[in-house]
Amino acid sequence: MSDISRRDFLKTGAAALAGLTIAPSSILGKSFGHVPPSDKLNIAAVGIGGMGNANLKNMEKTDNIVALCDVDWRYAKPVFDRLPNAKRYYDYRKMYDEMGKSIDAVLVATADHTHAIISAEALTMGKHVYCQKPLTHSVYESRLLTKLAEKYNVATQMGNQGASDEGTDLVCEWIWNGEIGEVTKVECATDRPIWPQGLNAPEKVDRIPKTLDWDLFCGPTDVIPYNSIYHPWNWRGWWRFGTGALGDMACHILHQPFKALNLKYPTKVQGSSTLLLQDCAPSAQHVKMVFPARDNMPKVAMPEVEVHWYDGGMMPDRPAGFPDNKQLMGPGGGLTIFHGTKDTLICGCYGQQPYLLSGRVPNAPKVCRRVPNAMGGGHEQDWIRACKESPSSRVKTKSDFSEAGPLNEMVVMGVLAVRLQTLNKELQWDGENMRFTNIADNETIRNLIKDDFKIVDGDPKFNKIWTDPVNAQAYAQELIRHNYRQGWKLPDMPR
Repeated sequence: MSDISRRDFLKTGAAALAGLTIAPSSILGKSFGHVPPSDKLNIAAVGIGGMGNANLKNMEKTDNIVALCDVDWRYAKPVFDRLPNAKRYYDYRKMYDEMGKSIDAVLVATADHTHAIISAEALTMGKHVYCQKPLTHSVYESRLLTKLAEKYNVATQMGNQGASDEGTDLVCEWIWNGEIGEVTKVECATDRPIWPQGLNAPEKVDRIPKTLDWDLFCGPTDVIPYNSIYHPWNWRGWWRFGTGALGDMACHILHQPFKALNLKYPTKVQGSSTLLLQDCAPSAQHVKMVFPARDNMPKVAMPEVEVHWYDGGMMPDRPAGFPDNKQLMGPGGGLTIFHGTKDTLICGCYGQQPYLLSGRVPNAPKVCRRVPNAMGGGHEQDWIRACKESPSSRVKTKSDFSEAGPLNEMVVMGVLAVRLQTLNKELQWDGENMRFTNIADNETIRNLIKDDFKIVDGDPKFNKIWTDPVNAQAYAQELIRHNYRQGWKLPDMPR
C-alpha cells in the first residue's frame, strides 16, 4: 500500500469498512493508541462555539476534524460552515455511538459542568482527550479524570495554554535553581470577571431558541427554566454551570506556583467574598490555601506555603520595593507574586514576562522542555504530537491530566472555600480522601437565595431570603462530588 495515499485508501475501502466513512487508526493496522506522525488524527469536537472554535483552528490545519457536536447550532454555525465535511451532532452520546470506532481523539470545550462526563466517556473508549480549563467542575471529577487517563494510557491536555509558554518554564527553572530562595507565600490575582456575577437568579423565563437544545445544555445537572443570561458564554458566573472568575482564570494563574513549588493538596482553606448567593458567583473573592512542606529539591527547600487568590478588582498589597506609579496587575490580566527569602519573583497571566523585583536576571539551567509557539497553537499541536507517539515512549504534554487533574483540584478547592465561607471557620482538608475533617455532624448551613432591597416611604428596606438550614457535611459532599440527575452517570473511579 506504499503507493496508495490514506485518502485514496479510505475512498476505495469504504465498503470493506462496513459503511464507515472514516477509517479509525486500528482499522488501518496501527497499534492501539498510536498513530504514526505521518498520518492525521481523526478528531471529534464537543462544544465548538467559543474556545472550541479557537482550539479547532489550531488543530484543523494539520489533522482531520471528522465530527462536530454542539447543543446550539446557531452559535456553532461559523464552525459548521468552515468545516462542512465534518458530521454534525447535538448530543455527544449519539456522536460517540455512531463514530466511536472511527475517531482517534476528542476535543471538549463545553460549559464547565459537562467537561467531566464528556471527557470521562472518551477516555474509557481509549480516545485521546484535549479538555478546556477548568478541567472539571468538582474535586471528585478531577480525581476521576486523572485516574482514567492513567488507566487508559492516552494522550491528554488541559486547555491552559500558558502551561506550554516559556514564561512558565522560566518561573520553574528560576525557583528550582534557588534564585529567590525559599517561597513561603504566593499571591495571585486576575482582572476577571468580565461577565455578570453577584446577581440574583433571573425570575423571567425566556423562550428557548429553536437552535438550542436546553435539556442537553443542562446535561447532568437539573434542568432549570431557560433565560438568555445563561447562554451563550455568561454561564461562567452561575454555580450550576460554571466556576466563576476563579475557575475560569486560576488554571492559567495558579499553574505556575502549583508546578514550580511541587504543590499537591492543601491542608487548610478559607474564602471570603462580596455577597454570596446560592446561584451566582460573587463579584469579588479572596481565597487562602495552606500547603504543607514538601520534599526539598536539590537547590531549594520547599517549606509550608500560603497561596492567596484575588479577583473582581481585589488585589494583594504592593510588595516592598515595587516601583511607584507602576500598575501591579501583570500582562494578560493576571498577576503572581512569589515571595522568596532571597528575592521576589513576579509574572503575569500564563506566567508571562517573569522578572525579579531586585532587577537581577537569572541564568538558570534550562531543564524544562520548550514548546514552540505555545500561545499561537503550539499547545494544541503538542497534544497532537503526543497522540501520535507510542504509549511506551510518549513524551507527556505540558498539561497532561496527571498534572492538570491535581492542579484543577486546587482550583475548585478555592471555589469550595468561597461557597462554604458561612461556616465561619478555616476548613481542614484531607486531600487523599477528598473530605473536610472539621465540619461537625450536626452543623448546618443556609444559602442566600435572593437579596431584595426596596425603598418604602424614603426608607431602605432589606429582605434577605434564605434557604432552610441543611446538613453542612452533606452539602459540602455534594459540592465535592456532584449528584448527577437521572440518566447521566460517570464511570466508576479506577482503583
